[in-house]
Amino acid sequence: MTQPKLQIAVLDRGFVYVGRCVLADGMLTVTDAQCIRRWGTTAGLGQLALTGPTSATKLDAAGTVRAPQSSLMHLLDCAETAWPQFTTALAE
Repeated sequence: MTQPKLQIAVLDRGFVYVGRCVLADGMLTVTDAQCIRRWGTTAGLGQLALTGPTSATKLDAAGTVRAPQSSLMHLLDCAETAWPQFTTALAE
């Protein structure tokens, strides 16, 4: 089985999560999810996806998040190496 992609999921009503995302059967599932409460970037959400969290980024553990695909605004692929907490979790 292919490993789910590390992505930032932007949902309606302002919810933004980072984690391993899978779209199936009309649902988005984000495992090892962290809610991005504060981006902490100077160049937006894309910067966060490409370079990872900054010292000003605020993340809150969220476990597994499931949302209807209709609530998904967009997904941003993350640079795996910029998010060491996710690559470490994969190795365990």
